[in-house]
Amino acid sequence: MAKIIQLSPHIANLIAAGEVVERPASVVKELLENAVDAGATQVTVELRDGGMTFIRVTDNGCGMQAEDARTAFLRHATSKLRAAEDLAAISTMGFRGEALAAIASVSRIDLLTKTPGSVCGTSISLEAGNITDETEAGCPDGTTIIVRDLFFNTPARMKFMKTDSYEAGKVADTVQLQALAHPEVAFRFLRDGKEVLSTPGSGNLQDAAYSIYGRESSRMVAVDSTWENCRLTGFVCKPSDARPSRSRQVFFVNGRPVRSALLIKALEEAYRNQIMVGKFPACVLHLTVPANAVDVNVHPAKTEVKFLQEKVVFDCVHYGVLGALNKAPDRPEMAFKPAAHPVSAPAPAPVKSESKPFFRTMTAKEYQSFSAAVKSAPQPKPAAATAVVSAINERRDSLPIQETIQLPKPLEKAAIPPAPMIPEPQQQALEIPEEIPWRMVGELYNSYILVQQGEDAFFIDKHAAHERILFEKLKANQEAISSQALLTPIPCQLTPSSIAVLTEHRALLEELGFEIDEFGENTLLLRQIPMDLSPEDAADAMDALASDLQSGRCEDKSSMRDEILHTVACKAAIKAGWRTSEEELLALVKQVMETEDLKHCPHGRPICILLSKKQLEKQFKRT
Repeated sequence: MAKIIQLSPHIANLIAAGEVVERPASVVKELLENAVDAGATQVTVELRDGGMTFIRVTDNGCGMQAEDARTAFLRHATSKLRAAEDLAAISTMGFRGEALAAIASVSRIDLLTKTPGSVCGTSISLEAGNITDETEAGCPDGTTIIVRDLFFNTPARMKFMKTDSYEAGKVADTVQLQALAHPEVAFRFLRDGKEVLSTPGSGNLQDAAYSIYGRESSRMVAVDSTWENCRLTGFVCKPSDARPSRSRQVFFVNGRPVRSALLIKALEEAYRNQIMVGKFPACVLHLTVPANAVDVNVHPAKTEVKFLQEKVVFDCVHYGVLGALNKAPDRPEMAFKPAAHPVSAPAPAPVKSESKPFFRTMTAKEYQSFSAAVKSAPQPKPAAATAVVSAINERRDSLPIQETIQLPKPLEKAAIPPAPMIPEPQQQALEIPEEIPWRMVGELYNSYILVQQGEDAFFIDKHAAHERILFEKLKANQEAISSQALLTPIPCQLTPSSIAVLTEHRALLEELGFEIDEFGENTLLLRQIPMDLSPEDAADAMDALASDLQSGRCEDKSSMRDEILHTVACKAAIKAGWRTSEEELLALVKQVMETEDLKHCPHGRPICILLSKKQLEKQFKRT
C-alpha cells in the first residue's frame, strides 16, 4: 500500500487551478470580480491570441499596499473574510482567496498597484506562483494585472484549449456578464487592439444592455417587483420575440452571474401557453435576496447557488415576470404597402366621436333580458347545401370499420373547359390507390391526424412526420447541399461565443450551404443559406446550430451535417397549428402508414401513437 504524504503547496495550487481556472475566460472573471470588490468604477480588459499569451485587466479601485500585494498571491489569502460567521452572509464577489494563487501557479504574472495618496506604487513579477521580482514603481491609482503564457507549465491542460477566436468569444461573454451585473461600472474590452465593447457605467441597466444587445434591448419588457424579502428587477423579452435557445437567459443573484435550474423553471413557467414549443424567453434579471438566504459557496467557480427558501424565490421570479408580461402589449405591427398610383385628395374634416370599449360587462338584470330574447328568437332552418353535407357525413360515419374508401377520380379536362385566352394550369393528381386499407377520419387541433385501420386508431403528429420525411430525403442526397445566394444579407444577433463557434466551423458550413461573415462583435451576416431553408427561419437556425455546437452535440462532420439537416427539415416542415389541405394530409398519411421505419422525428419525438378499440372501450367501461 502506498504511503500517504502531504502534497506540496505548488501541487495543491495546480489542483486548485484545475477547479478555478478552466480557460482564459475564467481568469478574466476572477480578475473582474476582484476589481469590482476593490470599488473600481472603470475597468479595461485587453486580450491577445484569445487570452492564451496575454491578458491585461486595469482598474481604478483602491489598490494594495506592498505587503498586501505579496500576500494576495498566497493560497487562502483574502481581505473579505475574518471569521467563520462571515461565510453565512457573503456580500462580495470574491472571498475564497484561491483565485490569484491558482492563476499565478499556471502563468507568468506582472502586477502594478497603488493606493490613493501613496507616493509610488508596487511592481511584482511571478512565474508559476513564485515571486521573481519586486520593486517600487510609478503607476496610477488602482491595480493592473498582466497574465502571460497561460498553462505554460501544464501542457495537459493546454491541449484542451480551442481556437483563439473561440476562447476570445468566451472572454467576451464573461465581460458582457460583468457589465450587466454591474451597470455602475464602465467596462471596456479590447481584442487584439480593437475595441469591441464599451459601457457607460451610468448605473442604468438599460444603458448597459443597449451597449451589448443594441436595439434588441429596447423591445424588452421592464420587470420590477417585490415578493416577501426578495426583489426582482431587469428585463424580459416579449413572447413574440422568444429565441430558439436559452443562450440569452442571464440571471444575477446579489450581483453575481449564476446558473440556476430553479430560476430558469420559474422564468419559463411565466411564459406557459404564450410561446411556441421549441422557443425560449430571453432575459436579464437581477434577483436581490438577503445575504444569509443564499449559499454561494457550492461551486469552485461560484457560478451555482443554493437558496434557503426556494418557494419564495420561485414565486418572486414567476409572478414578477408574469405581471410584467401582462402589462406589456405584444401585438405584431401591421405594415401597409402604399398604393401603386396614389391620388391626392383633400383631408377630411376631423369628426369628434366618443370612444366606446369593444367589450362591456353586463349586469345580472341585463344578462337575464338578453338570454330570454335569444331563447325566444326563431331558429334558422338549415340551408339545402348544409343538409346535403350533413347527409354525406352521416353516410360516411355509418361505414363499417373494414369498408374501404373509394377516392374520387380527378375530373376529366373536358368536363371543365378552360377560360378563353387563359392557359389551363397543370395539376398533378394525388397518387393514392383507389382502395386503401385505412381511412383518414380527420384532423385534431390542426396538429394531429386521426386515421382508422381495422380496430386500431392512429394519431399522427403532422409536423413530426413531415420533418422526418424531409430529413430522410435530404440525408439520402449525398451530393452537396443546394444553396441560395441572398440579395440582402440576413443579420443574426448572437452571443460572442456563438459567433466564435460558428466561424470556427466556417469551412464546413460553406460545404453545407451557408456563407457567413462577422459584422460586429454580436452580429453575424448570412449571405447564403441552404435552398430548403426559408430566409425567415435562417437566423433561428443559426442560433440553434450554435447552441448544439457549444454543447458538444456536433462532434464530427457527419453529426454536424445531420444536425444542420435536422434544423433545415424542422424549419421547412408543416407546423402544428397550421391549416393543411386534405390532399396534403392524405399524402402525409400515405407515407406514414406505408413506411414502417417512420417512428420518430429527428429529435426523438414519436410520429404516430396507436389507440386500439379495446383500449377505447376500456375507457368507456364497455369491457
